[in-house]
Amino acid sequence: MDDSLSHESLFDGARKAAHRAMEDHGREEYDEFALHAGVAVERLAKAVLVKMNPLYLVEMRNGSADLLLYFGGHLELDTSKVRTVGAGEALRRLRRMSILPTDPELDLLIELRNGTAHTTIDDQAKTLLPTFSKTVLVLLTALGTTSRMFWGRWARTVIVAVDKRLGEIRRDVEIRIDQARHLFEDRFRGLPDEIKERALESPENVVRAITISNSDSVLALISTAQCPACGAEAQVQLRPESEEPVETLRAHKLACRLCKLELAGWEEIKAAGVDKESFVLPPSAVLYWTAEESTDVELGGQDV
Repeated sequence: MDDSLSHESLFDGARKAAHRAMEDHGREEYDEFALHAGVAVERLAKAVLVKMNPLYLVEMRNGSADLLLYFGGHLELDTSKVRTVGAGEALRRLRRMSILPTDPELDLLIELRNGTAHTTIDDQAKTLLPTFSKTVLVLLTALGTTSRMFWGRWARTVIVAVDKRLGEIRRDVEIRIDQARHLFEDRFRGLPDEIKERALESPENVVRAITISNSDSVLALISTAQCPACGAEAQVQLRPESEEPVETLRAHKLACRLCKLELAGWEEIKAAGVDKESFVLPPSAVLYWTAEESTDVELGGQDV
């Protein structure tokens, strides 16, 4: 049988595609994510089938026994004539053997990969990372392979993606932090350490503390805080919660130019574990966490 159809070769191909899928998702290229995630699932599913029995890869479309004999190791065929089951059939066979559960979201991922889903890819694929991660973990268990061996630096991200104990906001934020951290690492891979250190110490185009106000009230405050992904100074926008003479401002957005992490709203900023002590604020602004665990800044009667 062709070496490209061995479970080792299929496993290696699945791992490369899975890593590409994680990188695509981190760059918000969700159509590419669907493509590479679908390829990874198909190859890993076939790796499970061929390890159990090479005959399980046989496509049952015609009455010829050639492929059956080929996968059984008793007939030589030109590789151009060899056909294996598609992704959908591979998953169906694993479900028949109770290795994979029925999962409409996994079916949707394969449809998006094949271009047969009647929906916009970006709208659906973005939310399928937990499904992809969970499916890969089940298939790795069937292969007797550890998640660390397959996922490498993405192992923690996958664990977070399938951890149902985490709230939806925190899970999403932690995944995006990991993705931004890897993007940052890739950006400086192969370069001298001092270049990365210099970029962390002096990020470009970062305004450290500025207040936008009219004659009566503060309209917005721009500050910085330590980025939870790469550690650089990230820009933070704060907006007033009310029009009272003594304004309370709430963190509205965090954006890091270095690793491209963006967090929208105080809930995401809080979930990211941003340390309130890292905010750079004018002297008369006081930062505190409210009882509802929001990020607020209280400004005195004078303009800052």
